[in-house]
Amino acid sequence: MNFLYQVGIYLYRFVAALMSPFNEKARYFSKGQTSVFGELKERFPMEGDVVWVHCASLGEFEQGRPLIEAIKKQYPTYKVLLTFFSPSGYEVRKDYAQADMVAYLPVDTKANARRFLDLVQPRVAFFVKYEFWKNYIDGLSARSIPLYLVSAIFREEQLFFKKGLRGSWYRQVLSGVDHFFVQNQQSADLLGAVGLTNSTITGDTRFDRVAEIAAARKDLPIVAEFKGQSPLLVVGSSWRPDEEIIMPYLQANPEVKIVFAPHEVKEANITRLMSMAKGQAVRYTQAAESDLINARVLIVDCIGLLSSVYRYGDLAYIGGGFGVGIHNTLEAAIYHIPVLFGPNYLRFQEAVELVSRRLAFSVDSEEQLRQQLDALFESTDRRAAIAQACSRFMEENIGATQKIVQKVFNNQ
Repeated sequence: MNFLYQVGIYLYRFVAALMSPFNEKARYFSKGQTSVFGELKERFPMEGDVVWVHCASLGEFEQGRPLIEAIKKQYPTYKVLLTFFSPSGYEVRKDYAQADMVAYLPVDTKANARRFLDLVQPRVAFFVKYEFWKNYIDGLSARSIPLYLVSAIFREEQLFFKKGLRGSWYRQVLSGVDHFFVQNQQSADLLGAVGLTNSTITGDTRFDRVAEIAAARKDLPIVAEFKGQSPLLVVGSSWRPDEEIIMPYLQANPEVKIVFAPHEVKEANITRLMSMAKGQAVRYTQAAESDLINARVLIVDCIGLLSSVYRYGDLAYIGGGFGVGIHNTLEAAIYHIPVLFGPNYLRFQEAVELVSRRLAFSVDSEEQLRQQLDALFESTDRRAAIAQACSRFMEENIGATQKIVQKVFNNQ
């Protein structure tokens, strides 16, 4: 298994280089891999203790971010190195000011892991949620550098919990983690069943992040003017399959207004969405007061506003559930409004929990969406009850970051 793993890593690097002339993501990845050691050599060793935080991509960054900012606030002499594996994470967050350096993680060969750790010499390392790079984990363990997995979540079908050679090999990788900060009891139980009892249930650090975002929310007069006294559905991070089941509801319910904040804000996608709205839509960046009076759809054609837009909604719909998976439900739930999304949500613990508490609702068709929207829009009492329960749910889960910081650094 070790041999196959090492071959797979080299093969991944080779294929990415081969694809780089034809694929933007592969091109960024290959370029980053080529330059990373030169950049690290210029910056390290840093003066002071280094805390290494590694995130696969942007989603994991939102979980690692509260931890980074808590460390910088409470231990200002520590230096934070933030690494990404994915170009979509690095390219967006390479200028993140709270980290002392942001870099690509060199691919997980034995030579790269040894060279990286020789340069960086971290005092402590945090991997966020899903990252299990064997050579880095082995290297940290050999140097007695503690490694913590943050906001971790495990499922029974994962290879770590299977019988046979592969399961045993993957469990050996897990054994190099000093402590698991897991999101739920199921994850702790799965680890315990294979002899890994070094876990603490702390929940998901994203709850802390969305609470911070909500506290710093922006006032959006254009959205407020657009809503007026109308029932408002906010559709966040939508894709075409989401929009196709939502638009008919708009046509059948003239009293309802909808804000779309699509996942892609490229011009072609905005134009397509405008066309689907059949002349009833206005773009956020071009909206004048006279346009808002008659419009029934407001399309947010810029980034950075969605988390503030949700505060104006009576209901929220989160996109992605008809594709690879839903986007961030917590950004809407923090405002204590009912949340809807497509069927592909089971990999997201917070969504599963919201559904189990009847605070969120999964739909797999236009008809199911219509039924749920009708029921929720028509009952102010039901929405009020959901708001109250959602408030309790958020309060129960905020605070994971501080639990992690206290356990790790109070024991240093």
